[in-house]
Amino acid sequence: MERMDRLPAIPLITSDPYLSIWMPADTMTQTDAAHWSGPIKPIRGAMTVDGAPARFLGLSKAPEAKLAALEVSPTITRFVSEFGGVRLETRFAAPAFPDDPDWMSRPVTLVEMRLCAADGKPHEVSLSLRLSDRLCYDGEIRPEMTSGAFESGSMHAAWCGQAAQKPLSHSGDHITIDWGYLYLCSESAVRPIGDGLEMSWSGSVQDEQIVRAVVAYDDIASINYFGDLCKAWYRRNGAQITDAIRETSEQFDALLRRCAETDARVLADSAPFGEDYQALTSAAWRHTLCAHKLIATPRGDMALLSKENDSNGCIGTVDVSYPSIPLFLKYAPELVNALCRPVLEFASMPVWTDDFAPHDVGRYPCATGQVYAAPHTDNGKTPPPYYLFPAGTPVYDFKYQMPVEECGNMLVMLAAAQAYGADRGLAEKYRGLLDKWVRYLIEYGEDPGEQLCTDDFAGHLAHNVNLAAKAIVGVACYGRLTGEEKWEAHAREMAGRLLARIGCEGSTPLTLTGEGWSMKYNLLWDRVLKLNLMPEKFYEAETKSYLPRINRYGLPLDSRASYTKSDWICWTAALSDDPAVRAAMIAPVARMLRETESRVAFTDWYDTETGRTVHFIARSVQGGLFALMLRP
Repeated sequence: MERMDRLPAIPLITSDPYLSIWMPADTMTQTDAAHWSGPIKPIRGAMTVDGAPARFLGLSKAPEAKLAALEVSPTITRFVSEFGGVRLETRFAAPAFPDDPDWMSRPVTLVEMRLCAADGKPHEVSLSLRLSDRLCYDGEIRPEMTSGAFESGSMHAAWCGQAAQKPLSHSGDHITIDWGYLYLCSESAVRPIGDGLEMSWSGSVQDEQIVRAVVAYDDIASINYFGDLCKAWYRRNGAQITDAIRETSEQFDALLRRCAETDARVLADSAPFGEDYQALTSAAWRHTLCAHKLIATPRGDMALLSKENDSNGCIGTVDVSYPSIPLFLKYAPELVNALCRPVLEFASMPVWTDDFAPHDVGRYPCATGQVYAAPHTDNGKTPPPYYLFPAGTPVYDFKYQMPVEECGNMLVMLAAAQAYGADRGLAEKYRGLLDKWVRYLIEYGEDPGEQLCTDDFAGHLAHNVNLAAKAIVGVACYGRLTGEEKWEAHAREMAGRLLARIGCEGSTPLTLTGEGWSMKYNLLWDRVLKLNLMPEKFYEAETKSYLPRINRYGLPLDSRASYTKSDWICWTAALSDDPAVRAAMIAPVARMLRETESRVAFTDWYDTETGRTVHFIARSVQGGLFALMLRP
C-alpha cells in the first residue's frame, strides 16, 4: 500500500500570505480548496476515461476518483487517483528554497500530472485543471473581472483579474488579496472560462503520459515599505511575472529535481530525531515560508516580512519572527538578517523614541510603522503612516508594549544569525540601537514587572521567569555580537541570581514569586550558542520534570491552562540531550497532526487534551519546529 499522510490541511499553492491555498480534508475530493483563513478558493481537477467522468481534485457533480496515495513532503504534495483503469499521479510543487531567494520569492507553483493505464489496456482520457477567479478577490461579491490569453514559444497562457486594480488597498487579518492577476500556463490548451482559467488535455493513454502546468500570481506591488511600494525580491532587476513563468516552464524538470533534493535533505536532517519529527518538519516547511513575503527594499536590500496570521495581521512582528528562526538558521541564515532589517529601520525613525525595540512595523501589507499598542483602524482599512510622525507624537500605549520581550528577541536573532554565518554589517550599522536595548534588559529584565511577552494571549504576567531568562540570554548574545566579554560576564551574573531563586531541581516556577511551572523555551540559545549560563544538571532535571505533565497531544505551555504552542514544545525538547525525553515531547505533536478535528493549516496554538485548535493558523512560527536541528 502506498503512503497516505494525514494532515489537518494539505498544501496546494503556497507562495505568500495571500497566495496560501490548502485542502482542508483527508482526501482531495471531500471539499474545495480554501485560503488558510477560510474562504473557498476552488481549484478543481476533472477527468474522463472512455467517456465516464470523474473528479480528482475539489467538488463537482462527477463521481470521485479513488484516492490511492497521498504524500506531503517539504516542497511537494503528491497524490494518486484511480478511475476506470487509469492511474493519475498529481504533484503540486513549490520552489521553496530559502537558500535561493530568487526562486523562493517567485509566486509560482509547478503542477505535474502523470497518467498511465493501471490495467495495461489503452484508454481514451481527457484531463482538466480549473482555477477559480475567486483567487483574485476578497469577499463573496464578485467584482467586474477581465481575462485574456497569449502564447510564449510552445507555451499557452491565460490570465484573469479584476477590471479595476487597486494594489495594496486593504490591510488586516482574515482577508485575502483583492488585486493582481492569476496566470495558468501549459503546453496543453489553456483558456479563460466564465469564472476562471482552465487547462485541458486529451489523448490515448496506455504508457505514461505527462501533462504539466505552471500556476503564477502577479500581485503588482507586494509591500508598502515605509512609503515605497516594493515588489518581490525576484523583480528587483526588472523581471516580470511573465519572466518567472517562462523560466519556470523552461526549468520544470530541473526544478522538480531540486524540490526532491530539498525534501531529501530536510528529511535526512530530521531523521536522527525520528519519524514523528520528520512528519513535523515536512508539514512545517512550506507552511513557514509562505507566511512571509521577501522583497527588495528601495536600497536593494532583502527584507523578509511575515504576516501575523490569525492574530492581528501585523507585519514584521518581532516575537513572531523570533520563534521562526531555527529553520532559517539551519538553511539560510542571511534571511534572519532580512527579518531584522525592517525593525531596525523603523526603530531608527523619529517617531520611535522608546529605549526598547518595537513590536512590529505595521499591518500586512503595510510596513508603515508599528500598529500594536496604537489606535487601530478597522480590519480591511490601511493603517496611518506612523513612520512619518515626528518625535514626541503620543502614538503608543506602554501598557501594550513588550519591551523586554522584543529587546531580547532582536539581540538573540542578530547574534544567532551572525553565529551561523550571516553578514555582520547589519548589527554593526545599528550598534547604537542595540546598545540601548541591552541596557534596557540589564535594568528591567532580571525581574520583569507586569509586562506582556510573546505569550500575550495568556495575559499580563508579573515576574515572568521565562521572560527573565530571555533578558539574560539577550545580554549574553549582545556580548557575542560585539565580542565584548563584559556583557557575557554580566549575563552569567544575572543567570546565577536567577538560578538561586528558581533552583536546579526541575519544575522551575512560572513566576519569580514561586507560582506554577512553565516550559523554559527561551533558554534554547544557551544550549545552541553555548553561552554557558545554566549548568547541565539544570537542563537534565528541568526537561525530565516535564514528562509527567505531557497530555495526549503535548506538553501544556504552563500551569495556567491545558493549551500549548507547538513551536515552544520543539524548543523545549531541544534543551535535552536525552533522545528519550526529546521523543516523548515530539510524539504528541505529531499525533495532533494526525488526529485533530480542526481542519485548518498547521496550528501552533492548540489544546493538549482535545487536539483542537485554540487559535493561530498558518503562522510563520512553525519555523520553530526546526529547533532540534540546531542541536544534533
